[in-house]
Amino acid sequence: MPRSGEPARQCLQQAAIELFCERGYDQTTTAEIAARAGVTERTFFRHFPDKREVLFDGQTKLREALTRAIAEAPATLRPLEVLYRAFRSVEQALEDNRPFSLPRQQVIDSTPALQERELTKVAALAGTLARALCQRGVDERLATLAAQTGMATWRYAVGSWFADPAGGLGTYLDRAFDELDGLASSFSTRKARRRP
Repeated sequence: MPRSGEPARQCLQQAAIELFCERGYDQTTTAEIAARAGVTERTFFRHFPDKREVLFDGQTKLREALTRAIAEAPATLRPLEVLYRAFRSVEQALEDNRPFSLPRQQVIDSTPALQERELTKVAALAGTLARALCQRGVDERLATLAAQTGMATWRYAVGSWFADPAGGLGTYLDRAFDELDGLASSFSTRKARRRP
């Protein structure tokens, strides 16, 4: 088994997911993860500060990819259009990572402490997206609203894709943002009718 670099990291992540699914997150130790991966526990801690971070390791790459996509989006796009484009830019990476990300989400969904951690990570990512929109000249309050709405829509799409991968993640992203647009349009129509 590899002892260093990305191969060792991937072996540790795979071993952790297998053990979390077999025994449960709380019942699995870092020593057991290291043993399953064929490395020492010391090697585990060279790659991850604790067993939680095995599940949240990809956040940095995701944040960097989304931030870059927001910065590179055409200046003519509105905030939600920019976010939609950014989410589509990471679609293939998420599709490729489904064999890890689906059981990962199942482990998180069954572990309250991990759910709390995930909410913290999601909030931090929404803050990063809002700052990236601000750097494009979007008003801070509007950027925050767009980022939080966009993240909720993206998570809704990913959840639908986890439940049924048949259409591919892109199909669910399209549908979720179309549904968001429909909700906003129906609200605007009702609001216009109420005006004297």
